[in-house]
Amino acid sequence: MRFAHTCIESLAVALPDEVLSSAAIEARLAPLYQRLRLPEGRLELMTGIRERRVWPEGTRPSDASAAAGRAALARSGLRAEQVELFIHAAVCRDMLEPATASFAHRKIGLPATAQIFDLSNACLGWLNALTVAAGLIESGQIRCALVCAGENGGPLVEQTLRTLLAAPLDRNGIKPYFANLTIGSGAVGAVVCHESLLPAGARPHRLRGGVARAATAHSELCQGDTHGADALAMQTDSEALLVAGIELARATWAAFTDAFGGDYDRTLCHQVGSTHRRKLYEALGLDPARDFSTFETLGNTGSVALPATLAAAVDAGAVRAGDRVALLGIGSGLNSLMLALDW
Repeated sequence: MRFAHTCIESLAVALPDEVLSSAAIEARLAPLYQRLRLPEGRLELMTGIRERRVWPEGTRPSDASAAAGRAALARSGLRAEQVELFIHAAVCRDMLEPATASFAHRKIGLPATAQIFDLSNACLGWLNALTVAAGLIESGQIRCALVCAGENGGPLVEQTLRTLLAAPLDRNGIKPYFANLTIGSGAVGAVVCHESLLPAGARPHRLRGGVARAATAHSELCQGDTHGADALAMQTDSEALLVAGIELARATWAAFTDAFGGDYDRTLCHQVGSTHRRKLYEALGLDPARDFSTFETLGNTGSVALPATLAAAVDAGAVRAGDRVALLGIGSGLNSLMLALDW
């Protein structure tokens, strides 16, 4: 995929106010820890995640997505009525039908002329949606899109805690649930447009293109679904997923650097945890100093994680005007999508 005229005109994050620490999760699991003689602090020690955010009870993914969309428009030099495409690109959705995009579209106040739909692909959804929007912009079908994702991981964490406390699991039995405790909540939105729409004097943050690879032989390593009313369930073979994911990332990175070069000021990866980041950067031969991480305080926020990290890096001055940035996306399925930006 190559793009010549598509720019990220604005980028914004919306985060819940409530913080849930790893220590607080372990305190709730005290009966399990005592029964299995597990040491306190292992959750943060193994993942590097100190805390994650939680939306208030009753928050819908469309609420989160709309909050991020409004924030992106507030930062934008473009108007809501100029948006011709709106995509809700998260793992979490309000329901199967109608599209969560329809609820978020109304809450943001977007025009009736905008095409809207959901796009979901595990942790790669937002990146996929960005390429879909770019393809429509490059082909001349539209000139402006709003791409949002709102993830609500709270129900998954709560259901996991209930399961771990109620089921007679041994140490091996709890392993498929461990990744669930790293999940956080958040939302991100971006106004994406043709360069001709950029306000006068605005620096173009160009999307240059990307490379995608799939390794669907590993599609059963991480599976999530609904678990009754307002609850989620997920089981993950974390060790096998890490190994397979890094192999897929290695192949994607090789193709990506062949197409777009390998010299980047910042290489930002999907935010899973400290072990994943270390092993990924070792496998790709990348300098961790060029990374910027958010998993320590946000956990793994699904499709929001990588774009929210980009937004945080920009706000912190870690990504500056003129920087070349590589976004290294990996999601269960397994899928990998790596994008090149000229910020």
